[in-house]
Amino acid sequence: MTTVGVVSGKGGTGKTVVTAALADCIPGAKVFADCDVDAANLSLILGPDHTESRPYSGLPCAVIDPARCTSCGICREHCRFDAIREAGTGMQVDPLRCEGCGVCERVCPEGAVTLEPRQAGEVHRSTTAAGPLAHADLFPGSGTSGLLVHEVKRDAVAMRSGEAIILCDGPPGIGCPAMATLSGLDAAVIVTEPSVSALHDLTRLVRVCRGFSARLFVVINRSDLDPACAAAIKTYCAVEGLFLLGTIPFDPAVIAAVRKGVPVTRTPSPAASAMRVISRRLREALGDANE
Repeated sequence: MTTVGVVSGKGGTGKTVVTAALADCIPGAKVFADCDVDAANLSLILGPDHTESRPYSGLPCAVIDPARCTSCGICREHCRFDAIREAGTGMQVDPLRCEGCGVCERVCPEGAVTLEPRQAGEVHRSTTAAGPLAHADLFPGSGTSGLLVHEVKRDAVAMRSGEAIILCDGPPGIGCPAMATLSGLDAAVIVTEPSVSALHDLTRLVRVCRGFSARLFVVINRSDLDPACAAAIKTYCAVEGLFLLGTIPFDPAVIAAVRKGVPVTRTPSPAASAMRVISRRLREALGDANE
């Protein structure tokens, strides 16, 4: 089984567009995992039909029983997240601040505090014309997005059959969701763009990626908007020994394809031609690695 993740050091570089294009170009069976659970949008292009949804519980939330609470305030004193305040009926927990650490439950002399499950999102399984899709919605204000990414990836593995490739649309940055996405990947395709901030974030992400076992590849999107910065990224890739799969020119056809909900490779455009070359080079590189 080959697992490929498309990631980036910053948002807006075009990860989902690249993921959808790879989905359209890579032959054979595929399974998709939208690991950008904070802003999942791969479904906007793949057009899935939902088959199953289930609740996702992140960290638990503390609940105080007013019948047993004596308003001693010990729980409030020990709460590092300022999640407990005094109310008319005793102490009360603010669920938006509670991190579910359990300190209040441990220190309460009356046993009035309990930790209860708290739904933080939903996990979905869907079908698409290109293959099964595992994705999720994280409720606004909810944490533990890294754990939700693991749920999505677990579902993708469960939906896989035969030698299907798992293609993950990853989150931006280097936080917990990115770490969870990078774990277990065979290859990470880093999508960047020709800007100073993107180059800075690319270097951060590469340092993080090297803590994992995935082979690293780079794609420069909208490369012709700043040729000098694109050249700097190419130089960085050469110095760091990163496999540059190719560049994608700025192309209005990409936006038109996204609006239609189709991969850009379904259009006769320069971006589509570039993505076909990138897909071919990625398959050749992974094929060489597996031989």
